[in-house]
Amino acid sequence: MNESMLREHICECGKSLYDRGLATGSSGNISVRLDDGWLLTPTNASLGHLDPAKLSKLDWQGNLISGDPASKEAFLHRAMYEERSGAGAIVHLHSTHSAAVSCMSGLDACDCIPALTAYFVMKIGKLPLIPYHRPGDPGLGNAIRGLAAKHNAVLLANHGPVVSGKNLEAALYATEELEETAKLFLLLRGHNPRALNDEQIEELRQVFKLDQT
Repeated sequence: MNESMLREHICECGKSLYDRGLATGSSGNISVRLDDGWLLTPTNASLGHLDPAKLSKLDWQGNLISGDPASKEAFLHRAMYEERSGAGAIVHLHSTHSAAVSCMSGLDACDCIPALTAYFVMKIGKLPLIPYHRPGDPGLGNAIRGLAAKHNAVLLANHGPVVSGKNLEAALYATEELEETAKLFLLLRGHNPRALNDEQIEELRQVFKLDQT
């Protein structure tokens, strides 16, 4: 897709997320890598009412090239892109079930949602938890850099997920799979769920040639 098509595609995906209740109010942001920088949804913008012409375009130093002022969480996206050269798009939401898990105590910080389904393993893999930082804290970018090279998704404590993909569809589908698995995780709390074991996970990695690092 050229830049014009990508702008339209971001707006279409944003509206889909908004219409399905995965992004409420002005929460959440979407970005896509370009040859000469990257596009990001603007600050205080509803994903359900985006204007392709007003999307923020930034260079790789984070400077605004055109469009409305960028989301204050731009540094989350930039940190992920810098560590994941194969990432073509990133979706960050405050979706209900993923955000609920991010507020729980006693999570395994290295892998905070178990491998409940094959699809979670295939789309997300291990999901590390990043300790709480206030919104806009630049230290959160450094925390992401410490994990993004080995993980295509992270969960921000008391906040929500940041998910990368080779393109916008891949990032979107992975985000949706994470949200559904978070819902399963919450439903199964206290019911002794059976997660996939190491052998089953390794079989998925081999058969589907998974490379989530």
